[in-house]
Order: sequence, then C-alpha cells, then structure tokens
Amino acid sequence: MFWILFLIILALFFDYLNGFHDAANSVATVVSTRVLSPKIAVAWAAFFNFIAFLIFHTAVAKTIGAGIVDIHIVDADLVFSALIGACAWNLITWWWGLPSSSSHALIGGLIGAAIVKGGLGALIAGGIFKTVLFIFLSPLLGFLLAGTIGTIVFNICNHFTPRKVDSFFRKAQLFSASAYSLGHGGNDAQKTMGIISMLLLGGLAGNEAAPIRDFLLSHEEMHAVAQGEFIVPLSVVLLCQGAIALGTLSGGWKIVKTMGQKITRLRPVDGFCAESSAGISIFIASILGVPVSTTHTITGAIVGIGSLRRLSCVRWGVANRIVWAWFITIPAAALISAVCCFIKGLF
Repeated sequence: MFWILFLIILALFFDYLNGFHDAANSVATVVSTRVLSPKIAVAWAAFFNFIAFLIFHTAVAKTIGAGIVDIHIVDADLVFSALIGACAWNLITWWWGLPSSSSHALIGGLIGAAIVKGGLGALIAGGIFKTVLFIFLSPLLGFLLAGTIGTIVFNICNHFTPRKVDSFFRKAQLFSASAYSLGHGGNDAQKTMGIISMLLLGGLAGNEAAPIRDFLLSHEEMHAVAQGEFIVPLSVVLLCQGAIALGTLSGGWKIVKTMGQKITRLRPVDGFCAESSAGISIFIASILGVPVSTTHTITGAIVGIGSLRRLSCVRWGVANRIVWAWFITIPAAALISAVCCFIKGLF
C-alpha cells in the first residue's frame, strides 16, 4: 500500500512539475507584453488551471490511462519508471531553458517502461499514432490559426490609432490568457489523472491498491469499476488540478524568457492572437481526447503571429532549438524510463 501511495505522490509531483515547467506557456505572452506582472500572471493562470475540470471531461485521461499501453501489464514498477523518465526529462529541459512537452515526456516514459515490461506488443499503436501525429498538427494548427486570427485582427486595427489598439488588447489579453490557461489545465492535468487511475485500476495493481482505491473512489465509481469500466475518480481529478495549479503558481522563469522574449517581440495585440489561437487548438484536442502538447501549440502560435508581421521578426535559431527538443522528447524520456525499469527489475 505504501508503495502505491508513494507513486501517487510521485505522479502528483510530476503534475506539479508540469505546471511549473509549462507556466511559461500560460503567462509568457501576457508577461512579455507587460499586461500583468509575473506574480499576478501566474496566480491568474493557476486559478484557471484549477477550475478547468468544470469545463472539460476526462477524455484525455482515458487516452493516457487505457490508450497508450495495455492496462493489463501495468504495475507499480511500470508507473514508477514512466514517471521517473518524464520527471527527469522535464528537469533537464527546464535547466536548459527549453520549452519541451511534459505530455510527450510522460508518453515516452510509458512507452519505454512498457517495452521493457511486455515488449512491443504491450503498446497500443492507435493511441501512440494519434499522439505522435499531433506533434506535427498542434504547432501547425496554432501557427495557422494565429495567422488567420492575426490577419483579421490587424485589418480591423488599421482603422484605429495604435494607442487605442494597445489599450483595448491589454484588456482583451486577460480573456485570451484565461482561455489558454483553461485549455492548459484541462489537457495537461488529465495526463496525471490517467496515470493515477491506471495505477489504481491496472490489471497488476491487485490488492496492494485496494485500501487507497476504497478511500479515493465513491460507491458509484467502485460499481463502475466492477463493471469493467475505466473511470477517473473525482478525488483524483481534484488532486491533479490542484497540483498543476500549484506548479503554475511557482513558475518556470527560464522558459518564460525563451517563450516571451527570445522567439519574437510581442505586443498586446500579438499576445491576444497567439493565446486565442493556441486556446482554440487545445480546446479541440481536449474534446477529441488527444493528449496534445500545450508547449507545441503556443510556440506554433507565437511563431505564426511573429512571422505574420515579418519573417525576420522571428528568431529562427531559437525556434529551431525548440523544435529539436520536441522531436527528441519521446525517445529521450523512453530511454530514461526503460533503463529505470530494467534496473528496477533486477531487484
């Protein structure tokens, strides 16, 4: 029981790191345009991170919990190794100041541990393919939406003075930042919900998880589990939303600088367009149950709005470093996880 409890705490720590690592995504534009101070911005984002469960269902959590690896091979060692792989990669990229994807780090961790545990047959190709596909689609969608929204907004703004435009979008950016933070909390927190639910309901969890399961699950939820349904308990939802909100409140300022200043210079109108397009993209992905990378999406949107003004406005060298971090995240986290799972199996 204590080992399962430790893993739940470790999963919540990953969720905290997710919020800490991805706080930059939520607040970089609103901070870099000086609409909000850093402290107020992260508090604002953390609030909307937490209440996201009121808007979104748990489709993403179910994809993570039952759509990436065969739940029948899931045990405590697999979950432990997956979380170690994801947390380690998050900390490495945070130290380097790279906005890599916490979502893909977690998926990479699951893949690496599952291969060691049950071979390639333990992987669910459909769920992995959908996730990998969105590595390309999420930044592209963010880029295209930012370009479209930006074109419409810039044309409208041509009829007003720069001062009026700046004043209006300083207020409007509060709403776009809120929408993005809702999407971030709604998609990213669900990944940890899926992990904890997988741990509690996995085929190899057995009696060790029973006392915690009895404590966390309501009578109705226990009945659904008895019917063979994969569910995400409300208590797990609240714990995960709280952990990611707390992480966002702590902030990852190295990545804020990369996202908000190094890729391109942002004005309030640019921040509004970037956040709105990224928020729409993440809302769509969450409804479809795709564990999309909020990092990829907001980066694509920032590049899209920057290149709309002038291609030279985007610092393509910085963007190139970020893209390389995206591509190596899943294999890097998988490798760390696989090594951890192999070593754990020796003892």
